[in-house]
Amino acid sequence: MFVTMNRISVNLEYARQFEENFQRRARLVDRMPGFIRNLVLRPANPAEQPYMVMTFWESRAHFEGWVNSPEFKEGHARSGTLPREAFRGHSQLETYEVFTDSAEAPAQEAGR
Repeated sequence: MFVTMNRISVNLEYARQFEENFQRRARLVDRMPGFIRNLVLRPANPAEQPYMVMTFWESRAHFEGWVNSPEFKEGHARSGTLPREAFRGHSQLETYEVFTDSAEAPAQEAGR
């Protein structure tokens, strides 16, 4: 599994609009091959912590297929725009390969 985490620091006065944009998202990613799920995490301390936008993919290749697709451009163009002052700096994208998953542990142990 491949996971992306995009850290997005939002100024408090724009938090509601930021969340509304995600609730109205185009949902084009949901139909992409290899897509598993999308989570948007609200920070417990929004004045100091960023929102986390996480996507889960079957593989890095599936994620890269999404990023290079016309649906990616369309989805981000339709997501709604906020002014530059809505954000506290640039977003930070991090990517990870899953090497262990506790949700899969019972199935792995059963096969031993």
